[in-house]
Amino acid sequence: MIEWLVWVMVAVAAAAGILCLVLGLMKRAPDDLSLGATLLVEVLLLAQVVVSIVAPFVGNHPTGDALEFWAYLITALVMLPLAGLWALIERSRWSTIVLAVANLAVSIMVYRMFVIWTVQGH
Repeated sequence: MIEWLVWVMVAVAAAAGILCLVLGLMKRAPDDLSLGATLLVEVLLLAQVVVSIVAPFVGNHPTGDALEFWAYLITALVMLPLAGLWALIERSRWSTIVLAVANLAVSIMVYRMFVIWTVQGH
């Protein structure tokens, strides 16, 4: 993992989660703003997939369990499109809250992936 990318992803996912939470509390249904913020987080996760594939080939190996790392990453990758699909099917404020929870969860998961990649012992 690239440290600056991790912090960008954590910040963007947290900001998207807070934005969706505020929009949901304002009783707004999912719209371009909430879905766009979630899509941005998904694009960053796809960038992380590329980085995670390339990094070991250039000497940046995970110090923790690679299987656990990939389980977090794949779960995060799948969770956001499912939340977005829910938001498109059920156009209510609760769908916006679901987007908030998914984005906030991704923020935490990315930090955990960083810990698995960098801090764990062999």
